[in-house]
Amino acid sequence: MTVNYKFKLPPFEHQRTALSVGANKKEFGYFMEMGTGKSKVLIDNIGMLYQAGEIDFALVIAPKGVYRNWVAKEIPEHMSDDVYHRVIRWVSGGTKKQKDEVRSVQTPYKGLTIFVMNVEAFSSLKGQQAGQWLANKFGRRGLIAIDESTTIKNHKAKRTKALMKIASGFAYRRLLTGSPVTKSPLDLYAQSEFLRPGLLGFESYWGFQARYAVTHKKKMGSKAFTQIVGYKNIDELTARIEMFSYRVLKKDCLDLPEKTYTARYVTLTEEQYQMYQNIKEMALHMFDGGEMVTAPAVITQLLRLQQVMSGHLKTDSGEILTFPSRRMDALSEILDEHDGKAIIWSRFRYDIQGITNMLNKRYGEGSSAAYFGDTSDDRRNEIVKNFQNPNHPLRFFVGNPATAGYGLTLTEANLVVYYANDFNLETRIQSEDRAHRIGQRNPVTYVDLISEGTIDEKIVDALRFKIDIGAKVLGEEARKWLSLTPLKL
Repeated sequence: MTVNYKFKLPPFEHQRTALSVGANKKEFGYFMEMGTGKSKVLIDNIGMLYQAGEIDFALVIAPKGVYRNWVAKEIPEHMSDDVYHRVIRWVSGGTKKQKDEVRSVQTPYKGLTIFVMNVEAFSSLKGQQAGQWLANKFGRRGLIAIDESTTIKNHKAKRTKALMKIASGFAYRRLLTGSPVTKSPLDLYAQSEFLRPGLLGFESYWGFQARYAVTHKKKMGSKAFTQIVGYKNIDELTARIEMFSYRVLKKDCLDLPEKTYTARYVTLTEEQYQMYQNIKEMALHMFDGGEMVTAPAVITQLLRLQQVMSGHLKTDSGEILTFPSRRMDALSEILDEHDGKAIIWSRFRYDIQGITNMLNKRYGEGSSAAYFGDTSDDRRNEIVKNFQNPNHPLRFFVGNPATAGYGLTLTEANLVVYYANDFNLETRIQSEDRAHRIGQRNPVTYVDLISEGTIDEKIVDALRFKIDIGAKVLGEEARKWLSLTPLKL
């Protein structure tokens, strides 16, 4: 199928291999590490199937922070000039012009139609109905693909169930992700079921869990539940996955400079230490009370502990309390030692705004820009464009990894600072690879700000455990990741 296809941009050897292995398959997973160009592989795969007369429609689904990038950047950059095509972006509501664009999919078209939707839309009835209509109308000669497919790893979720049903109406199905396992090997079940029911050889999730998870019955108060305490038969699961997927890591295929990890340890102020201990004691008292503690209650306490590390605390009434912190000083010292551009990540809106203001005062107005939920689409595009321009004075990209950690290319940065982490491995890996991808010419240094003996260290330990589990399932050696060498202040 690849012989007569004219690539718009020449593929790397590993991309050619991915296409040769998976392009003709009805169901296939491109489990290619971020930065290896899996988006290009899917676009070329779609173009090849169209030229072979197999499809004339493709439904590409991606997270909200990424799906616009498919329309604005990925498809225009990589779709072959020989493939006559149109691209339609889904919007729920929107302007009259945007609504007219969505409705234009009903107009007959002599070429390839690529319809791009955000995965979050499938949590709503409107999005589900739209996806089902597209499956019924175009699925027999269509391809459906999910970018960042761990967004459907929860087999119980409404959108996962909806997408499994919609996918069954398409002739071809594809998954794209750099890390199909972000929490446990059980993440693979729903993703595989999307490709084809029973692909892993099980009629239900519970049969799959029984085969690959070690469980233990536990009782808390009057309630009993089954807890997963480990995993088994991982080699068998790895072999099954390899039958319908292609896996490649950057270190195996690209001449990219290495990543370097380190930590800058920040001591707590007296006020921080006292606040941290008070919240910790309150949390322990709650947990030791003998009652069933809900997950939201646990998360709230962990969140408060972490906010204290940044020198602020959001009360139940929404008020922000602030107190002295040395974290901002540590960030300033790190950036003073660095000449080029840098990315600063934090999970907290308050941090992002405060860091941006501090950097603009310290290094000059316009030297820093904030990229988070409130940032408009036009402003987001402007920030990325200016940051990627080596001659533009914008030096510091300050963002929330849940918003800006997906789909962006920020290769002008060779320093990445994690001001405040979270427990989500996927957003951590995704945000790391905004800088470390095709186009990066320099080694990239990652610095985690950590206060010793606090939740900061627990978060890194949790991320380390998750990546080890994922590596075992995918048949890889655990990467030397977050082996942090502390730099004491």
